[in-house]
Amino acid sequence: MSISIKKGLSFGLTSGVITTLGMIVGVNASTNSRLAVIAAIVAIAIADAFSDSVAMHVSEESEGIHSKKDVWEATLVTFLTKFTFALTFVIPIWFLPLDIAVITDIIWGLLIMIVFNTLLAHSQEEKVLRVVFEHLAIAIIVIIVTYFVGSFLSTVV
Repeated sequence: MSISIKKGLSFGLTSGVITTLGMIVGVNASTNSRLAVIAAIVAIAIADAFSDSVAMHVSEESEGIHSKKDVWEATLVTFLTKFTFALTFVIPIWFLPLDIAVITDIIWGLLIMIVFNTLLAHSQEEKVLRVVFEHLAIAIIVIIVTYFVGSFLSTVV
């Protein structure tokens, strides 16, 4: 796998999972609305996937060391990965009771992070637990903070 594909995949997957989970938890805590959560997931899948893929594109171009093919490869993989993984979170929201769906999405997202970071640690010959814990801790912090912010907003807005 080329380095540009690895960059796009790792950035898109990590950003897609953490951003989408934070948004799901925050929107659910503030609105308790299935429609609002689904609309937010779809919006973030589109807007944030485009935003992050363009940011990846500019970042890769700014280094001045990558071929145009590599830059576009990283851009496209970032978009497709982020868009696809973000949309997977709609499935539980659509089919399950909202509270159960949010918990299911949290488990799904953290499982994706564990599997991906385990593979990443092995490929980098790093300690699996350290890599997994570091990235899971960030995701969990985002989930907790967005929950409390969403809960707070539900009481003041």
